[in-house]
Amino acid sequence: MNQDPLVIVTRKLPDSIESRMGELFNVRLNPTDQPLSKEALLDAVKVADILVPTVTDKITADIIQNAGENLKLIANFGAGVDNIDLDAAKEAGIIVTNTPGVLTNDTADMTLALMLAVPRRLLEGAIFLNDPANKWGGWSPTWMLGHRLGGKSLGIIGMGRIGQAVASRAKAFGFKINYHSHRRIADEIEQELGATYWESLDQMLARMDIISVNCPSTPATYHLLSARRLALLKPTAFIINTARGDIIDENALATAIENGTIAGAGLDVFEHEPEIDHRLLHNDRVVALPHMSSATLESRIDMGEKVMINIKAFIDNHNPPDRVFPAANHVRSRA
Repeated sequence: MNQDPLVIVTRKLPDSIESRMGELFNVRLNPTDQPLSKEALLDAVKVADILVPTVTDKITADIIQNAGENLKLIANFGAGVDNIDLDAAKEAGIIVTNTPGVLTNDTADMTLALMLAVPRRLLEGAIFLNDPANKWGGWSPTWMLGHRLGGKSLGIIGMGRIGQAVASRAKAFGFKINYHSHRRIADEIEQELGATYWESLDQMLARMDIISVNCPSTPATYHLLSARRLALLKPTAFIINTARGDIIDENALATAIENGTIAGAGLDVFEHEPEIDHRLLHNDRVVALPHMSSATLESRIDMGEKVMINIKAFIDNHNPPDRVFPAANHVRSRA
């Protein structure tokens, strides 16, 4: 590793994190917070020893293959790493780290917020009152009727840290907890959450009142909720997605909600961000948020702290604690 390795950060981070990075490292920051173009990313990887991208930066195979020999660590500012071609990084001997664990509670909180907002029509009510063209006539016994949450069946797709945090919160609201995951959780956790495991995703989907998507984006989960699977849902069912947009076929979802074969959705992520199917933005039965589930000052600072710990460990010739894959075909020399 160079005596004073260059760390390039692609987006603006909290002031306290940037200040600390400036004290610890030879760092090049992005003061404008404008996402780097592909050309700018290519320029960055040619000179950087360490790259700190965010989940919106697509670190593709061709970017990695055109990186300079001095690029040895990609310290992702984010828990998900679907923005990075891990196979290409592994082949190039570049270590990749992430920031797991610090987003769990914030994401679970937002999932529950959407779970409340959609069936109880919170956004519709707020929009009505804030529109000067509307005149509220007062309470009515039949106006703005939503659906009770207690006693409803919640199906969680992906029972990792966030899925379990969602289940814990949903249990307090009286939901019946169900889940499908690539790995069944421990018996004691199932008992604590009162959770029922479904080996068949299709069978679970057909019986749930609300579906919460909490699994990672991988090739195996791309369009996991396809048009075929969306058709299995009850017409009274709602979908909540705070994971990744491409897990759901967005076109099929918009069509299903438009046709009334699904009751509605609460979405914080979208398949082609920042582009969003206009049918989802102009439907009273959809609450759409701009990818803000983890957007708390506390989580961003915690993420930055993890990034710095990973970088410092790497520079000091230690194994970064949040290394995504523990072994590579070969790792570029740090000398």
